[in-house]
Amino acid sequence: MHRCIFILISVLLSGIAAADTTAIFNVNVIPMADERIIHQQTVIVSDGLIERIGDVDEVPVPEGASVVDGTDRFLMPGLAEMHAHVPPVASADLDRDFALFIANGVTTVRGMLGHPSHLPLRSDLLAGKRIGPRLITSGPSLNGRSVTSPADGARQVRAQHAAGYDFIKIHPGLNDEEFAAIAKTANELGMPFAGHVPVSVGLDGALAAGMASIDHLDGYMAALMPAHYDRSGGYGGFFDVLLADDVDKDGIRDLAAATARAGTWIVPTETLVEQLINEVPASELRSRVEMQYMPEATIDRWVAAKRQQQQERGYSAGVAEKAIHLRRMLIRELRDAGAGILLGSDAPQVFNVPGFSLHRELGLMVAAGLTPFEALRAGTANVAQFLGLNTGVIETGREADLVLLDSNPLEDIASTRRIHGVMVRGRWYSAADIAALLEHFRLGDHD
Repeated sequence: MHRCIFILISVLLSGIAAADTTAIFNVNVIPMADERIIHQQTVIVSDGLIERIGDVDEVPVPEGASVVDGTDRFLMPGLAEMHAHVPPVASADLDRDFALFIANGVTTVRGMLGHPSHLPLRSDLLAGKRIGPRLITSGPSLNGRSVTSPADGARQVRAQHAAGYDFIKIHPGLNDEEFAAIAKTANELGMPFAGHVPVSVGLDGALAAGMASIDHLDGYMAALMPAHYDRSGGYGGFFDVLLADDVDKDGIRDLAAATARAGTWIVPTETLVEQLINEVPASELRSRVEMQYMPEATIDRWVAAKRQQQQERGYSAGVAEKAIHLRRMLIRELRDAGAGILLGSDAPQVFNVPGFSLHRELGLMVAAGLTPFEALRAGTANVAQFLGLNTGVIETGREADLVLLDSNPLEDIASTRRIHGVMVRGRWYSAADIAALLEHFRLGDHD
C-alpha cells in the first residue's frame, strides 16, 4: 500500500474510534421497515449499535458523545452492493474500491468472485482494522473449467463450506449433472449458491434446485423463447439480449410467479447490461465524473468492450432497445409477483465504478417501475432479510450502518448521491473524511 494512503487510513481509523457514542441530532429518519419518515428524531449509537431513537425534545444527548447535526437531513440505512467483484487482499485496487464504496454510502458488499484472502479480510473489516464495508464472500467460482465432474463439484462445495465462505458462486459452463451434484451438496449443508444459470440447466432447473439468487436476470430471455426454439436460446450474446426480437413476452408473468414460488431472489445488475448495449456513446460514458478514480487502461478496456458488443452479429440499436424494455418489464413483473429483488450493479465491471454505480442502479430500478422506496428497500431491508443481517432497518438494537443525506430520497431517488456522512458499524465518516478518501484515490494522486 502507498505510504500516504496507509497514514490517511490510520488517522481516520484512530480518530473515528475515539468516541464510543454518537448522537445524530434532530434528524428525519427513514427506517425502511415501512414507507414513512419519522421527523425530528435523535438517534443514539453506542458501541456500533443503535441504542435509542426518539423525539429530539425527549432524548438527551449523552455526555461526551460525538454530535452530528441532522437538522433538515434524512437518515437511512446503509446501502448494499449485492454483486461486486472484490480484488484479492494483495491487489493495489482493494483500498481504492473500498474507499469508493464507503464514500457512496455502501456499507455491505457481497463479493461474487471469491478468493482465499477474503476470509481474513472479512474478519478484519468487522473488527475495524480496515476501512471498508461489511464483506459477504463466495469462494472461487464453480464453472465449466474449475469443475471436472459431479463428484469434484460436490467436493469443492464441501471444501468451501468447511473453509467458512458464505456461499457458492455459480459461473457458466457446468453441465446438468455437475450442477445437480453441487446443488444437492450445498442444500444438504445449508450453504446458499447463487449467480449464473447454466445453459444446460435452464431457468426452470435453477429455480427447482433452490438457487438463493439469480444475478443479471440470467436465463430469463432464453426461458421466454417460443416453444419451437431450442430452449438453450441459441446465440444470444451478452445475457441473451440479442434474442429480444424472438422472445414471447406473454410468458413474463408466469416466469415471475415461478420465481416467487421458488423463493429465489433476483439481482438484476441493470446498469451493467443497459450501459453496455444502449446507444449512449462510449465517449460520454468515459467522461462521467466517477471515471477520475479509475486507471485510464481500465477505462480503455471498458470502451473496447462496449464497441465490441455493438459489433456483435445480430446487434442493432433496435434490438438493444427492445431488450432493455423486456428486462424492465421482467423487473416490474417480478416485483408484482412478490419475488425478492436485491440491489446490485456488478462493480467494478464495464463502466461501473464502485459505489457510484449503485446509485445509477437505483435510478434504473425506478426507471423500470419500482418506487423510490422499493428501490431503496432492495439495497437495505431486503438485503438484511436475505442475508440474515442485523442491519438494513433503523431501529433500536440494529447495527449502525447508516447514511445521512441532504435531501429526501423517497421524493427523488437521485438524493442518495447527496451524502453528508456515512456510519459503518458505528464509525462516523464526515463529509470531510469522505472528501479526504476520495482525494487520495483521484486519478493521478496515487501509485
